[in-house]
Amino acid sequence: MMTRTLTIDIIIRAIDGIKRPDLDRWIENQWVRPDAAPTGYVFTEIDLARVRLIHELVHEFQVNEDTMPIVLGLLDQIYDLRRRLHQLGDAIGQTASPDIRAEMIARLTGGEAA
Repeated sequence: MMTRTLTIDIIIRAIDGIKRPDLDRWIENQWVRPDAAPTGYVFTEIDLARVRLIHELVHEFQVNEDTMPIVLGLLDQIYDLRRRLHQLGDAIGQTASPDIRAEMIARLTGGEAA
């Protein structure tokens, strides 16, 4: 799967209302971590999603700059937990017998195993 790379100009055009000084400050604060290249910053789709999230937190939820690292840290933990839970589910699905999977589903949903 090929990842599309994005420039800072593309990021600014992609998000309505974002200003270059804001994005520069978010990069400086390491809230967004694009790769550096001789021609400037190189962003990925994940970076674009994070910039959108930060913009939304600032403009719609009025999260201030002092609070932003805490909010982003908590969101990062949630996303990591979701990723790990998906990995766990995949591992169980690939290795556990049908009876064990049924028992686990029953316990997780509060029902009884068949």
